[in-house]
Amino acid sequence: MADDAALTELEARLGYSFADPALLRQAVSHRSWVAEHPGEVDNERLEFLGDAIVGLVVADLVYRRHPDLLEGPLTALRISVVNASALAAAARDLELGQHIQLGRGEMRAQGREKDSILSDAFEAVMGAVWLDGGPTAAFGLVERLLGPRLDDSALRLDRLDHKSALQEMTVRLFDCAPVYVLTDVGPAHDKWYTATVLVNGEALGVGEGRSKKVAEQAAADHAIGHLEATQAPADPPVSGSDA
Repeated sequence: MADDAALTELEARLGYSFADPALLRQAVSHRSWVAEHPGEVDNERLEFLGDAIVGLVVADLVYRRHPDLLEGPLTALRISVVNASALAAAARDLELGQHIQLGRGEMRAQGREKDSILSDAFEAVMGAVWLDGGPTAAFGLVERLLGPRLDDSALRLDRLDHKSALQEMTVRLFDCAPVYVLTDVGPAHDKWYTATVLVNGEALGVGEGRSKKVAEQAAADHAIGHLEATQAPADPPVSGSDA
């Protein structure tokens, strides 16, 4: 079980002190750990609540901060922040992974580095804050943690449609379009999707999310980063001649 000192350290990084520390303890309790500790409660219900809260707060922020944008760009901005990769990055900034309670199998599988576990824990913490401090506390925390990421995304709004950007890149570089392979886990009402993007049969990016669209956009973004890092531009021709 997460000790009080560790939870106090996490509270300090969150900038929020829980009236009921048991909620924070539950928020960092993964189901694999609870399976080995009968009587404890996992974070899945809190994650369900936090998922809705994060989505609502970010949608509200996008709407209010960008009154000039139409639905399409608003959706792109929201997805740029509310996806597994982005929420996992926010969790890493909080060093949340070191506080997540995992079972032995997930520990061996380095579960604290998995985007799915980190993003779920982040959402669970937001759900715990909502229950502990109410809507105002939760809204303020989500805005403080994700607002700067939202502003960064707004600066590159023209690149947020990662699938279109990747297709343009692969056609230019390889004269082919990317192919997305989707897998999913979980019941019909709570599926988790993983998308792998293939270019000429080679896997260049992987993304995860609660919808096919989010997973594919995340995979495309990953692939773009890979191509930008590996496809160095050709050396420019040397001007002039020694002849």
